[in-house]
Amino acid sequence: MRSTRKSERWRRREGRLYRRAATAVALMGLVALWVNPAASADESTGFSLPFSGAPAYEHLAPTQVTDPSRLHAPLGREWAEDIARQIGLKPEEALSEQQARDFTTGGGVGGSKEAAEIIQGSIDILINTTGHPLYSDVNGVSTPTVLGSYGLYVTPDGMLQSPANASAPTRQVNTLIAPGGYVDTWLRNNDATDTLVALYRSAYPIEATFGFAAQQISGAAQLVTNTKGDVVSTVGMSMAPPLWIVNFALIYAVSPSLAAAMPAYWAPIPPEVAEAIEASPTGQVPYADYASYLQ
Repeated sequence: MRSTRKSERWRRREGRLYRRAATAVALMGLVALWVNPAASADESTGFSLPFSGAPAYEHLAPTQVTDPSRLHAPLGREWAEDIARQIGLKPEEALSEQQARDFTTGGGVGGSKEAAEIIQGSIDILINTTGHPLYSDVNGVSTPTVLGSYGLYVTPDGMLQSPANASAPTRQVNTLIAPGGYVDTWLRNNDATDTLVALYRSAYPIEATFGFAAQQISGAAQLVTNTKGDVVSTVGMSMAPPLWIVNFALIYAVSPSLAAAMPAYWAPIPPEVAEAIEASPTGQVPYADYASYLQ
């Protein structure tokens, strides 16, 4: 059991943590102002700034799937642990099983069931890989879907959209993970300051700056263009390197085994589907109308 007494060492670490958080918030604005949406794509990954994120970590994000059998495949624990190590996270710094249970159900000191529903909903969307389907009402029928590699998901009422859509739990959670917000407060109040410190000393803050900038310039559709040579593809925002790494870090901090269920590869959204989402004023289209393209 972690001690609840805050030593001078912990107070100093928390001070450094919040200074780094404040720096990250300032950088968000700077990146949003500086970045050029028309910047050339990275030759190896095909993503351009800000969608490519920090160069030091871009290689850790999913690459484009080449084997059809690996579409929507999860990372697996070994691969996840290697990524965690390279972004600066350790399994012993994640929440305990009881803490994770409280965090995702609204328990613990200062817990909120409403906030927990957003957090758990976000995790479910981001681990929508083989073996982790989402169930939605599609024309009155409960329908399982697995679309993680596309960076898309189906809402409970059957709408197809990017996880970064304004209506998605995965977008709404941004207010909860803001520095000094619900997540920070819950972790400090529930004997998990070491988890909080680990997050802010990892790649999480710098990747969050790029992710924030990417979301600000992507309109209602929240899709990303990938360009390799003469081939232009589109994928959902959640599979862009900085967003994927930010989400990986946050989920790993809750549960390394859940982070291992995130998509290992990204896949181009079929053009007919991408065009429909981009043309929609809400960034949503009925899944039933486009399901045949996503099999």
